[in-house]
Amino acid sequence: MKQIEEIKRMPPNVQLLRHLKRAVWIISVIVLGLVALMRQVKIPLPESVSLDFLPSFHALLNTLAAISLLMALVAIKKGNAILHQRWIYSAMICSFVFLLSYVAYHFTTPETIFGDLDGNGLLSEQEQMAIGSMRMVYLVVLLSHIALAAFSLPFILLTFSYGFTHHFEKHRKLAKKIYPVWLYVAVTGPVVYLMLKPYY
Repeated sequence: MKQIEEIKRMPPNVQLLRHLKRAVWIISVIVLGLVALMRQVKIPLPESVSLDFLPSFHALLNTLAAISLLMALVAIKKGNAILHQRWIYSAMICSFVFLLSYVAYHFTTPETIFGDLDGNGLLSEQEQMAIGSMRMVYLVVLLSHIALAAFSLPFILLTFSYGFTHHFEKHRKLAKKIYPVWLYVAVTGPVVYLMLKPYY
């Protein structure tokens, strides 16, 4: 706890926070715009290039982000602010690399449909009957994952910005609200991958 008290005495950097806030909203708009666009635009790759390995890579990054978030929580509960900071950096890096790779993958690769066993991009009546109610479970997990990821992005960046610029009270208040959402998104990412894996 002594470490936390020492860090709390660091003066807040108001000017840097102002710049970071502007960057947060610019980045959020660009990212959400790309995510919306990638469903409509497909960039063909050379036949010799395959990005089929990326979904498993994305699941790994999300898993590492979730572990980092849990370790960050443990660290701050124990009063180790420096270790907490390092684990948050780890989660941010994993999430940033995931985001770049995710956008690249979906701009270049056709969508994989849950239950599409023959890989033709359509669900036949037989395929729908085979998966039954599991498709509804999948859609609930997927849609909640996507919606909360989009919603939480600017607030995750804001929370990080508050901590980075030593606005610790604002950081703490916002982190209490956005941390569970970020963790849910990180955990459900690999869950979506595992549910969709048989159809890649």
